[in-house]
Amino acid sequence: MHAAVNFLSAGLNGIIQDLFPGVNTPTIDYELRQSGLQVTPFTLTKVIQLFETKNSRHSSMLVGKTGSGKTVTWRTLQNALITLHRKKEPGFQLVYPLNPKAVSLGELYGENNLSTNEWTDGVLSSLMRSACKPDEKWIVFDGPVDTLWIESMNSVMDDNKVLTLINGERISMPEQVSLLFEVEDLAVASPATVSRCGMVYTDCSALGWKPFVQSWLDKRHKVQHTCS
Repeated sequence: MHAAVNFLSAGLNGIIQDLFPGVNTPTIDYELRQSGLQVTPFTLTKVIQLFETKNSRHSSMLVGKTGSGKTVTWRTLQNALITLHRKKEPGFQLVYPLNPKAVSLGELYGENNLSTNEWTDGVLSSLMRSACKPDEKWIVFDGPVDTLWIESMNSVMDDNKVLTLINGERISMPEQVSLLFEVEDLAVASPATVSRCGMVYTDCSALGWKPFVQSWLDKRHKVQHTCS
């Protein structure tokens, strides 16, 4: 089974070399194995799709139910691009994950203190201010999409790439910064929001249960080998 997977992995890496000649990409098999994960054609395909989507759109969405491999997909791509960065290739360095539903709108975007009229930055506005260094960065929104917070992101996701705060301040998103939304579904997202993002869909049925079981068995085998 491993031989077949390695053969498929080599074939996909050959396709990447054809699409991106002269770019030395890290072996994704290594990144997955190091994380205790299984190399499957499904996962490799989703990593490649996310890479291609990210190259064409500065805002992307990973959509799929829990257990479909969304986090594994972007973290594997993150590790691969970090490896490229360490080899002095232009690439990725930092990631800022946040859950937009874990904070209020004021804590996310910033708000004025009604007593003192002083402005306090939110999590997102603070991240965007600190994202002006030349290294590439992602801001990852890991949480449900709803109209309470996502509509304010439309001006950031379109070609303007500007976040407008309620105090009238406008923060431009630099070229090296991109947005990634990890969501289960887009049931309440407006067409305006969806049309601004590249989409990568992960399906639980396509991933299946075997990679989870094999990773568990590998971990058990490693523990038993260490104890012996």
